[in-house]
Amino acid sequence: MQAELPDVAIIGVNEAGYEGGNEAFCDGRDLPWLQDTTDVGMWDDWGVAYRDVYILDAEGMLVEAYNLSVHDLSVDYDELKGILADYTAE
Repeated sequence: MQAELPDVAIIGVNEAGYEGGNEAFCDGRDLPWLQDTTDVGMWDDWGVAYRDVYILDAEGMLVEAYNLSVHDLSVDYDELKGILADYTAE
């Protein structure tokens, strides 16, 4: 599936306070995984909901959010792929 995506970088960011699951989550995966902290508070600043996909522009500014609890990728994969393609074409 990932080979079909436009040229984008995908990373995960875990919520502050849930660090205990990082090792198990990362085991056997090569997805870059960052840990938010209470000092940084990115989840609070952005109003993150569980399973959000945030799309950033080339300067790292937030341009759109897409929630995977609302949008089932088994149904909406092409929709998310199209959104990513739209931003990489700019």
